[in-house]
Amino acid sequence: MLDSSRGENPAQTEEPRGCLFALSQPPLMIFLTVIGTLLLMAAVHDLFLL
Repeated sequence: MLDSSRGENPAQTEEPRGCLFALSQPPLMIFLTVIGTLLLMAAVHDLFLL
């Protein structure tokens, strides 16, 4: 049988990256800003100009 008590896994140095890490990326924030601006412009157009 194999002895697994000697070969412990080393501690993980890299912590898991979640949603907040994804939102901190500049390309994603630029994309979301552009989409939000387009939605806001469409809403203003519908409410005040039509």
